[in-house]
This record gives sequence, C-alpha cells and structure tokens, in this order.
Amino acid sequence: MAYLEEYKARILSYTKGKDALAMQRETAPLLAELIAGVPESKLRERPHPDKWSVVEILAHLAEDELTSSWRYRQMIENDGLPLPGFDQDLWARLGDYQSWDASDALTMFRLLREANLKMFARLTAEEWQRHGAHAERGAMTVRDLATQMAGHDRHHIEQIERILGKTAKGSAA
Repeated sequence: MAYLEEYKARILSYTKGKDALAMQRETAPLLAELIAGVPESKLRERPHPDKWSVVEILAHLAEDELTSSWRYRQMIENDGLPLPGFDQDLWARLGDYQSWDASDALTMFRLLREANLKMFARLTAEEWQRHGAHAERGAMTVRDLATQMAGHDRHHIEQIERILGKTAKGSAA
C-alpha cells in the first residue's frame, strides 16, 4: 500500500499548481516532438531488459487513455461505481506493445485524448465531481482522474526524454 501512496504522490507532484487540462492538451504534441526523426529501431530499444521501450510506453499511454475514457464516462453516468485496476504488464504482454508502430500508438493516444478533451469542455460543475471507487487509489472524482492522468502523462514524457536523451521544448510546463 505504501508503494501506491508514493506513486500517487509522485504523479500528483507533476500537476501541483498547474492546469491539468492544459497539460493534457500538450501531451500529444510533446510526444510527437520527442519521437520526430527518431528511427523506429531506436524507439523499440529497451533501456533495460525489464523497462519499456518508447514504443511500449506510447502503446501503454494509448491503452491507458482508452481505459480512462471508459472510467470518466462511467463515473459520470454511475456516480460512486467501483473502478477496477488493471495489470499494465499483463496488458503490455497481451497487447504485444513491442510490435506496435510508434506513430500508430501516438495516433490512437491523440484521438482518444482529443475525444476526452471535447467531453471535458461540456461537463457541468456537478459532473466534474462525480466519482468512482478505484480499487487501488480509493475514491476519485472525474476531476481527480483528469489530474492524475496529466501527471501520468508527464511521468512518461520524462521517461521518454531519458531514454532518447532529449527534452521536448514545451516539457517544462
């Protein structure tokens, strides 16, 4: 349980004092900037045998955005519902993330994110406060999840920057 609290605190530290939705809007362009001109073979290299490659991170971001899309909508429709966690390593294995094409993963992420941002623009104050009970992270509102996703984005952007040895121009946001 201590690991989960530490993880949540680290993810939220990325968003402290920042506009989480602005951060979410910036993610796809930052990712595109980071991978631009990088050979696909480099994007497939794992920095360590038990760490994901850039391609795997992009596939994870795409599938996590898919999961979040469902969670947002379910919380709005069914206030208070249970939200199961998922085993990201199992999903990576089942989805064969290493075989994904980087640009396809980024496109899937971008399209799902754009759909969520359009939805966010239409939410009422009450809808932002609808909530779910996450199996690992406890009670969270739609706004809480959107904030956590912005921090999750930033965590993986920094991970990709380390792997590629470069920093995106807008990455200090």
